[in-house]
Amino acid sequence: MSARSLRAAYGVWAPIYDAMVAGFSAPLRQRSLAQIHKQGPSRVLLVGAGTGLDLPHIPKDCVTVGLDLTHGMLLRARSKGAALLVEGDCEALPFPDASFDIVVLHLILAVTAHAAAALREAARVLRPGGRILVLDKFLRPGQRAPLRRLIGPLLGPIATHTDLVFEEVLAACPELRCIADEPAAVNGWFRLIRLHKDGAQG
Repeated sequence: MSARSLRAAYGVWAPIYDAMVAGFSAPLRQRSLAQIHKQGPSRVLLVGAGTGLDLPHIPKDCVTVGLDLTHGMLLRARSKGAALLVEGDCEALPFPDASFDIVVLHLILAVTAHAAAALREAARVLRPGGRILVLDKFLRPGQRAPLRRLIGPLLGPIATHTDLVFEEVLAACPELRCIADEPAAVNGWFRLIRLHKDGAQG
């Protein structure tokens, strides 16, 4: 899906996104973002911030930036927490290298057209020793999942890819190391993943 078509699709989804996603995803978001509480005050980037469903779970002493491709999503995020909200593309982040301590990728890698490019950009703006927190639906290497693979090309242009293999995406970012990978929902289809950027202790 191109950035233009993705923006159009999620412009349509924006008014109903919370009703469809908030209840299911809230406990998963809380589990993932608990890592920020353990780390203390941090510079946090929410990539694909959407309607701001992550914002209430981020400590108030963090400096938080939320980025999303869709203006309609960001309008709804304004009421959910204190953050600088930026309209932009996750595959070309408008931030300098090593700008953030933590980058959050919740339900975005399976949405964007080029997941490896988005992860590379997240790694670029993350400081050495920083963390990337991932929540999304992924197949595992060699997993058959015929239905998910069949509908992946159909759902990709309008909502989300169902056939993404995370390990293939991670292979494009040698500076990132997986330090945690937990099944989260739907028999492990959704996973909570923590990545560390090598180069310093953190």
